[in-house]
Amino acid sequence: MLSQKKKIKANENVSMTYAQRSFTRPVPRYRIPEEGMDADVAYQLIHDELNIDGNPALNLASFVTTWMEPQAERLILDTLNKNLVDQDEYPQTGKIQERVVNMLARLFHAPENSEYTGTATVGSSEAIMLGLLAHKWSWRKQREKEGKPAHHPNMVIGADVHVVWEKFARYFDVEMRVVPMQKGRYTLSVEEVRQRIDENTICVGAVMGTTFTGELDPVQEINAMLDEVEKETGRHIPIHVDGASGGFILPFLYPDFPWDFRLSHVHSINVSGHKYGLVYPGVGWLILRDKSDLPEDLIFYVNYLGSQEATYTLNFSRGSAMMIAQYYNLLRLGKSGYRAVMRNSLENTRYLAKKLKKVENFRLVNEDIRLPILALEVKDKNVFDVFRMSDKLRQRGWIVPAYTLPPEAEEVAVLRMVIRENFSRDMADLLVADMHRFARELKEQCRVVPEQKDNGQHHKHIC
Repeated sequence: MLSQKKKIKANENVSMTYAQRSFTRPVPRYRIPEEGMDADVAYQLIHDELNIDGNPALNLASFVTTWMEPQAERLILDTLNKNLVDQDEYPQTGKIQERVVNMLARLFHAPENSEYTGTATVGSSEAIMLGLLAHKWSWRKQREKEGKPAHHPNMVIGADVHVVWEKFARYFDVEMRVVPMQKGRYTLSVEEVRQRIDENTICVGAVMGTTFTGELDPVQEINAMLDEVEKETGRHIPIHVDGASGGFILPFLYPDFPWDFRLSHVHSINVSGHKYGLVYPGVGWLILRDKSDLPEDLIFYVNYLGSQEATYTLNFSRGSAMMIAQYYNLLRLGKSGYRAVMRNSLENTRYLAKKLKKVENFRLVNEDIRLPILALEVKDKNVFDVFRMSDKLRQRGWIVPAYTLPPEAEEVAVLRMVIRENFSRDMADLLVADMHRFARELKEQCRVVPEQKDNGQHHKHIC
């Protein structure tokens, strides 16, 4: 988020509950205080203020992990002071990153005869940008080799993509050719992708677990179409798979479903370790099918940390703790453990979906629930809308976002629920009970109240 300048006012001091006991002078909000304070006092001040934040356990808006085992948290504390980029000072940390990259590349079926490569990132946003940069540079290099202009790169994506794809297009001057949604279709249309690709297309983006509805883009069908285009034109157009939420689910729940490097046009995959990788924020991963997919021009070599190091990131220094936590999870859970966690989350999601069908005025956007993500829409907006239900749920501590879908489907407004490992069936029952009650309340509030004849007054609730 961006933070703006705040004007200094006479009453701009922080007001503390324990002011009389612990503070002898005001604490300014937007200026560094002239003198410090006791550590316990500073802790209590900040701790109490953060109580205003939502409860992570009731946060169904976020894909991001909100619970880890105590042993993982100890490892996080052990490594908070280690800079991941300092490979000379912390060589074993670098080796662990290398192990995770290899584990994930094999999990995503990178060909064993290829020299796959990858890196840890702050999250999927950085990983997506790095993957797309590699495709842009590779496309430009090929165009220059052919003696053709390389001034107008484009990428073909669906309206279901995360905002980071739009950021990349704007920041790195790439035309964004968007396949719009339609009511009832909230993923990519293969035919519309085909209509938009040309010789300047650096890649096609496919999402495994869309932000809006949790659905899967038809990546197999897109790959087959690109095969046909390659046979017709000789152009090989790569696919970048955004596996932010699905990348740690599909391999364990649907091992025979080819969405990854088993498809010939998939050259890069990003995944969020801090989503269903079960790690606190922030860690993501970029895996490239082969080192040839990463142009050498994008790799920087530095020696001012004590040894020659290769770096491919948008930033430089970053913590190593969450990367280590990812390694802990991979060792701790193994494939069977991840499979059990994902299966339980999916079963809880389907249990919740079955219960939600009985809540008045709601229906599921997608009945084919393959990931632990639900989207609901109302049947009749005149009864109540998703925004009022979202507000009501917030009163009980539930954080359930309501929003409209992108252009050409913007008349559809949804509630989205992300079911993570720590969401139990008991919590599902509590949530559904609250929704039943609020649905009745909202319906009653929107009902026209009969005229009060005894006093001549009229009263109508406005919805």
